Amino acid sequence: QLQLVESGGGLVQPGGSLRLSCTASGFTSDYYAIGWFRQAPGKEREGVSCISKHGGSTNYADSVKGRFTISRDNAKNTVYLQIDSLKPEDTAIYYCAMKFTGLTRCVVGEEYHYWGQGTQVTVSS
Repeated sequence: QLQLVESGGGLVQPGGSLRLSCTASGFTSDYYAIGWFRQAPGKEREGVSCISKHGGSTNYADSVKGRFTISRDNAKNTVYLQIDSLKPEDTAIYYCAMKFTGLTRCVVGEEYHYWGQGTQVTVSS
């Protein structure tokens, strides 16, 4: 019954920006972390960012640091991923995932238990 729904993907030219959203429902706990992942054609799924509600900490993969910004709106149970300076290699399906945890910090790419359906990001001229 817990659900994660991503939105905000689309087609954008190199150098453009997108803001992805992940809205969670069907739970009551205040202690959880949200991770963003992406999977490009022919490649393994890659963790790109995470955020911990309990500790309010964030982390990023080296490949996206400085261009991606993760944030949250606790009242809406929504996590955002702002993506700037998009590159063709950012093209992928982007997924959000959730786990319940009391840890202070999250780790990019670690195991998560609940997953959304994904949203397609395509960077092309």
